[in-house]
Amino acid sequence: MATNPLALIIEDDPKQAEIFSQALKKAGFDTEIISDGQAALERLTGSVPALIVLDLHLPYVSGEDILRQIRADERTAHVRVMLATANPQMAVPLESDSDFVLHKPVSFTQLQILASRLHPDNLPA
Repeated sequence: MATNPLALIIEDDPKQAEIFSQALKKAGFDTEIISDGQAALERLTGSVPALIVLDLHLPYVSGEDILRQIRADERTAHVRVMLATANPQMAVPLESDSDFVLHKPVSFTQLQILASRLHPDNLPA
Protein backbone atom coordinates (compact mmCIF):
# COMPACT_ATOMS: atom_id res chain seq x y z
CA MET A 1 0.00 0.00 0.00
CA ALA A 2 1.39 3.39 -1.00
CA THR A 3 1.74 5.98 1.72
CA ASN A 4 1.13 9.66 1.41
CA PRO A 5 4.01 12.13 1.70
CA LEU A 6 4.66 13.42 5.22
CA ALA A 7 3.79 16.96 6.27
CA LEU A 8 5.13 18.18 9.61
CA ILE A 9 3.01 20.75 11.39
CA ILE A 10 5.18 22.70 13.81
CA GLU A 11 2.59 24.68 15.74
CA ASP A 12 2.07 25.19 19.47
CA ASP A 13 -1.63 26.09 19.33
CA PRO A 14 -3.47 22.73 19.49
CA LYS A 15 -6.64 24.01 17.77
CA GLN A 16 -4.69 25.62 14.94
CA ALA A 17 -2.52 22.51 14.57
CA GLU A 18 -5.59 20.30 14.25
CA ILE A 19 -7.09 22.55 11.56
CA PHE A 20 -3.78 22.44 9.69
CA SER A 21 -3.65 18.66 10.06
CA GLN A 22 -7.15 18.12 8.68
CA ALA A 23 -6.52 20.47 5.73
CA LEU A 24 -3.24 18.75 4.87
CA LYS A 25 -4.80 15.30 5.09
CA LYS A 26 -7.49 16.44 2.68
CA ALA A 27 -4.69 17.64 0.36
CA GLY A 28 -3.19 14.13 0.36
CA PHE A 29 -0.55 14.27 3.10
CA ASP A 30 0.05 12.18 6.19
CA THR A 31 0.59 14.59 9.07
CA GLU A 32 2.48 14.80 12.31
CA ILE A 33 2.04 17.64 14.80
CA ILE A 34 4.99 18.94 16.81
CA SER A 35 4.26 21.58 19.42
CA ASP A 36 7.67 23.04 20.28
CA GLY A 37 10.79 24.14 18.47
CA GLN A 38 13.25 21.83 20.22
CA ALA A 39 11.14 18.75 19.49
CA ALA A 40 10.85 19.88 15.87
CA LEU A 41 14.63 20.10 15.46
CA GLU A 42 15.03 16.66 17.01
CA ARG A 43 12.39 15.20 14.66
CA LEU A 44 14.05 16.79 11.62
CA THR A 45 17.34 15.03 12.40
CA GLY A 46 15.71 11.71 11.49
CA SER A 47 13.09 12.73 8.95
CA VAL A 48 12.83 14.56 5.66
CA PRO A 49 9.18 15.52 5.20
CA ALA A 50 7.71 16.66 1.90
CA LEU A 51 6.16 19.76 3.50
CA ILE A 52 6.48 21.71 6.73
CA VAL A 53 3.95 24.18 8.09
CA LEU A 54 6.00 26.27 10.50
CA ASP A 55 4.71 28.67 13.13
CA LEU A 56 7.20 31.43 13.90
CA HIS A 57 6.27 31.83 17.60
CA LEU A 58 7.24 28.54 19.28
CA PRO A 59 8.48 27.53 22.71
CA TYR A 60 12.21 26.72 23.17
CA VAL A 61 13.40 27.36 19.58
CA SER A 62 11.83 29.98 17.30
CA GLY A 63 10.40 29.18 13.90
CA GLU A 64 12.95 31.56 12.41
CA ASP A 65 15.81 29.50 13.85
CA ILE A 66 14.18 26.27 12.68
CA LEU A 67 13.82 27.65 9.15
CA ARG A 68 17.51 28.64 9.13
CA GLN A 69 18.48 25.12 10.17
CA ILE A 70 16.16 23.53 7.59
CA ARG A 71 17.76 25.57 4.80
CA ALA A 72 21.33 25.02 6.07
CA ASP A 73 21.00 21.20 6.15
CA GLU A 74 21.52 19.62 2.72
CA ARG A 75 19.04 16.86 3.62
CA THR A 76 16.20 19.32 4.21
CA ALA A 77 17.22 22.37 2.17
CA HIS A 78 14.75 21.43 -0.61
CA VAL A 79 11.77 20.77 1.68
CA ARG A 80 8.75 22.98 0.99
CA VAL A 81 8.05 25.29 3.95
CA MET A 82 4.89 27.27 4.60
CA LEU A 83 5.33 29.85 7.35
CA ALA A 84 2.29 30.54 9.51
CA THR A 85 2.29 33.68 11.60
CA ALA A 86 0.00 36.19 13.25
CA ASN A 87 2.78 38.77 12.83
CA PRO A 88 3.29 39.38 9.09
CA GLN A 89 6.19 41.79 9.74
CA MET A 90 8.13 38.99 11.42
CA ALA A 91 7.84 36.91 8.23
CA VAL A 92 9.07 39.59 5.81
CA PRO A 93 12.80 38.82 6.16
CA LEU A 94 12.04 35.08 5.86
CA GLU A 95 9.95 35.19 2.68
CA SER A 96 12.84 34.27 0.38
CA ASP A 97 13.54 31.11 2.41
CA SER A 98 9.92 29.93 2.44
CA ASP A 99 7.48 28.78 -0.21
CA PHE A 100 4.44 30.57 1.22
CA VAL A 101 3.73 32.91 4.12
CA LEU A 102 0.33 32.35 5.67
CA HIS A 103 -1.16 35.07 7.83
CA LYS A 104 -3.17 33.72 10.75
CA PRO A 105 -5.94 33.02 11.01
CA VAL A 106 -5.45 30.59 8.11
CA SER A 107 -8.61 29.12 6.64
CA PHE A 108 -8.97 25.38 6.16
CA THR A 109 -9.71 25.83 2.45
CA GLN A 110 -6.79 28.22 1.88
CA LEU A 111 -4.33 25.79 3.43
CA GLN A 112 -5.78 22.80 1.61
CA ILE A 113 -5.49 24.52 -1.78
CA LEU A 114 -1.94 25.74 -1.17
CA ALA A 115 -0.82 22.36 0.20
CA SER A 116 -2.31 20.61 -2.83
CA ARG A 117 -0.10 22.76 -5.05
CA LEU A 118 2.96 21.61 -3.08
CA HIS A 119 2.03 17.93 -3.06
CA PRO A 120 4.87 15.97 -4.71
CA ASP A 121 2.43 14.40 -7.21
CA ASN A 122 1.53 17.89 -8.46
CA LEU A 123 5.05 19.27 -8.83
CA PRO A 124 7.13 19.08 -12.02
CA ALA A 125 9.68 16.26 -12.01
